[in-house]
Amino acid sequence: MFHSVLILIPAHNEAESVSAVVREVIHRTGCRVVVIDDASTDNTAIIAREAGAMVLTLAVQLGAWGALQAGMRFALQQEYRFVITMDADGQHEARDLTRLFTPVYSGLSDVSIGACTSRGSKMRKIAWVFLKWISGLGMKDITSGFRAYNTAAIQLLAGRDATLLEYQDIGVLTHLKRNALAITEIQVEMCSRTSGRSRVYSSWLMVAYYMVQASILGFSKRGRK
Repeated sequence: MFHSVLILIPAHNEAESVSAVVREVIHRTGCRVVVIDDASTDNTAIIAREAGAMVLTLAVQLGAWGALQAGMRFALQQEYRFVITMDADGQHEARDLTRLFTPVYSGLSDVSIGACTSRGSKMRKIAWVFLKWISGLGMKDITSGFRAYNTAAIQLLAGRDATLLEYQDIGVLTHLKRNALAITEIQVEMCSRTSGRSRVYSSWLMVAYYMVQASILGFSKRGRK
């Protein structure tokens, strides 16, 4: 089932958690795992490589979406048909990979999202309600980075038009919707981070910055063809 699947894990200073994530994914799927080291200042790259991942090291920090787009371009160069993305912090369960991938593998959808609406702080849930309203998105979970993509989706998101989408949630989802790609949500459970904390939802100031950027992006792309 996992033939021609590349698993992409963006990571910035995730030395404490990345090894366990990589090892569990390889154990569950046997897939090639690529960790995109987003200019970490710790030993993330070394530890990920020791765990069995291939590591793409970025010279400058691009953020989660920039790192994932670099990984998608690599996947196209290597002629992979599918990509699965997941976080390096241990929140996403490798045991859910088969369920996540099945709608895309079977051709029922272009993109599958592992949705967990029960997670998150009050700040995150307020952000969800507002951003879904302003962007017109109907998905239940618009911030999950646990996703599977087919070739059509990879080609779209690896393109130049997707390069400036600062946030992979609103930007990517509106881009996919505008291009009429089919999206499925699969309910999954998510763990708490094994280390560190969310960079977006770490404070009200960061939430405000995120909301302004994502709102502009979502509103500007809403309804465009």
